[in-house]
Amino acid sequence: MSSSVSFAGSGNLAWHLAPALDNAGYSVREVYSRNPAHAAALVERLYEAEVKATLDFSTSDSRIFIIAVSDDAIEAVAREIILPDDAILIHTSGSQSLSKLGYAATPDTGVFYPLQTFSKARKIDFKDVPIFIESESEAVEKILLKMGHAISRQVFSIDSDRRKALHVAAVFASNFTNHMLRISKQVADQNDLDFDWLKPLIAEALNKSLAIGPEYAQTGPAKRGDLETLDRHMAFLQYDEKLAELYRVISQHIVDNDE
Repeated sequence: MSSSVSFAGSGNLAWHLAPALDNAGYSVREVYSRNPAHAAALVERLYEAEVKATLDFSTSDSRIFIIAVSDDAIEAVAREIILPDDAILIHTSGSQSLSKLGYAATPDTGVFYPLQTFSKARKIDFKDVPIFIESESEAVEKILLKMGHAISRQVFSIDSDRRKALHVAAVFASNFTNHMLRISKQVADQNDLDFDWLKPLIAEALNKSLAIGPEYAQTGPAKRGDLETLDRHMAFLQYDEKLAELYRVISQHIVDNDE
């Protein structure tokens, strides 16, 4: 019983986490989704799971129930889900506190947060994904740490406040970085330039930052205080006032942090 889990949610995280647990001996028994077709697609990736039509898991053989839904739906699912005796209910969010599960029908709650960006089209090796655990119960924390170590080399206990800070750092490192690359591609495309030409630069910038630390890897006109180049770039970007302002704000932030 202790090695069985069920999922409420079938999005990008569940798409990768459920098979990882299934392959590590944590048999996934059920998958619930507001969209049954999405649950069915995930079930096809698992050994013996079935689609669950409702949030009534009262007769489930699972011990651990994983809420893998959007942040704004966690509390509602926690209120609505019906659990068997001795169930452990966890969510997987980086930004939401453990208290979001406060109205669940079990006192045994926790957080199981994999720090990674997930897309269904891209394979992830969970062994390299840091997992962050939280629970007010030492017994539940021990169970979640064991489950984490079954799929990852890096498992850590962390409280809600530090996890929130970690999530903010992750947004800057991943989501914002990707958005900058998207803007870069748009500028290239609009000027009939091949984005592939920039890929060696992007790879070296990221690798250098990871190797020597971002505080030592910064280069460019803002870092040099090259106001003439900054002004030329701002003039070039006047076709898009919001983009020009974004360039100005980021450049000024680099200047301010270099003083």
